[in-house]
Amino acid sequence: MRILVSAVVLSFFGCLPCSAQTILRSEPLMLAPYEVAFVKDASCPSGKVMKVTGAIRGLHRRKACVTMPGEQASLVAATP
Repeated sequence: MRILVSAVVLSFFGCLPCSAQTILRSEPLMLAPYEVAFVKDASCPSGKVMKVTGAIRGLHRRKACVTMPGEQASLVAATP
């Protein structure tokens, strides 16, 4: 019983950092198909960020200005 309770508690605390979204300063060069990245871009109005969704080969990425669903966002630099 203790093992089950400890596994549930550890899985709960393991998911907490995953709930925050990361906002990049520049669009990543490589993005897996259907992977989503949020980019702080000057083309979007204030209070919104660009949501970039990766596409399969031969198709263009989807880009749209959206409001962030949560206030838990951090601004980081994209690494090439």
